Amino acid sequence: MPISRLGLPIILLGLAALSLLALAFPQSSLDAAVRGLTIWWDVLFPSLFPFFVISEVLLGFGIVHFLGKLLDPLMKPVFRIPGSGGFVAAMGFAAGYPVSARLTAKLREQNLVSREEGERLVSFTTSSDPIFLIGAVSVGFFHNSKLAGVLALAHYGGSIIIGLLMRFHGRPVTGQPNGNTAKADPISEGSRLKAAVLAMHQARIADGRELGELLRQAISSSIKLMTIVGGLVVFFSVFLEVLSASGLMTSLYEGLRFILPVIGLPSALSEPFVSGLFEVTLGAKNAAAAASGIPLSYKAAAAAFILSWGGLSVHAQVASILNASDLRYMPFMIARFIHAVISAALLLMIWPFFGMDNQAMAPLPAPLPATVYRVDSGIGNLGYGLSMLVVLLIVSFFLILIQKLRFRFKTRRG
Repeated sequence: MPISRLGLPIILLGLAALSLLALAFPQSSLDAAVRGLTIWWDVLFPSLFPFFVISEVLLGFGIVHFLGKLLDPLMKPVFRIPGSGGFVAAMGFAAGYPVSARLTAKLREQNLVSREEGERLVSFTTSSDPIFLIGAVSVGFFHNSKLAGVLALAHYGGSIIIGLLMRFHGRPVTGQPNGNTAKADPISEGSRLKAAVLAMHQARIADGRELGELLRQAISSSIKLMTIVGGLVVFFSVFLEVLSASGLMTSLYEGLRFILPVIGLPSALSEPFVSGLFEVTLGAKNAAAAASGIPLSYKAAAAAFILSWGGLSVHAQVASILNASDLRYMPFMIARFIHAVISAALLLMIWPFFGMDNQAMAPLPAPLPATVYRVDSGIGNLGYGLSMLVVLLIVSFFLILIQKLRFRFKTRRG
């Protein structure tokens, strides 16, 4: 209660200060708002909207329940989440933030995950999408396609490590229908596929909506969510612009310059870290355009940190989605920071094994247009998601086969 009493005046003062800055720099604010709206329409809408609609339709038809039963042998023992979390992981890694938060909230709404399981799930499945990481950051900002491999390994490898660490979040609760246990369902004798079909059938009956109504509601709710995402993108775009125009961002840069050398990083990386604290695209671009005397490995590590942190703009989007459920934001924020540190450290550790030139790169001549990563991104990311889902199913079926062989071996010995 005291926190809320103290927090509300601070938020009101912050909004009032932001309004005054916007009035003081009207042209900069307008340009930033238009730029944020363009990014939302050209990049985010075509890449996220299809995932929101398709995922809700799949939930309504029970496909997610079907996949959940098949993925239980993998997801429960490894990450302590139900198999339906495998669908969220595949879609989240493929589409990027904030898709996994949306899907996790939907699973929680249908009681397919407990609160702790949902918090574990959203903490490690929130990541950058591959097209942004490869097309925008590696090729567009760094002009180095070879960087994509090491950056992806550090970023997504860090996500898996966070998933393993988040196993210890929350107390294990056994005997619940949503599968809040570390053990996989003891389904043997080839009945898992039958159980998956039965789960899909029961979910479809429980939903009961016709295809037209299901599609209408999916589109309606997805448009509402995309409107919220767009509003937050425009807000943070204006927020960063007025901070830069007023000189406050420069003060933050200078403050961080004294801290980075203490932890062994070049002080010239202060601008990427500060801008990446607020917005991931700007931070990644500034990391690539940092001073020419900085080794490429440090620039890439800064980009890995920024991609894994996600920026306060993404945090606000995720928090707005989680607010509609009982999932807490704080575990997500802590996991994002740990993921950022792990990704940066992991990149520096594996850098020598990639045999890349560590010479400093020249700053970019001009800001890149949004079309560098706009895409066909919806279709491309959907392809990544389906491919990842197939890989997870193959691994799960392999684990099922091992379980069956062990069961038969024990039966024969008995």
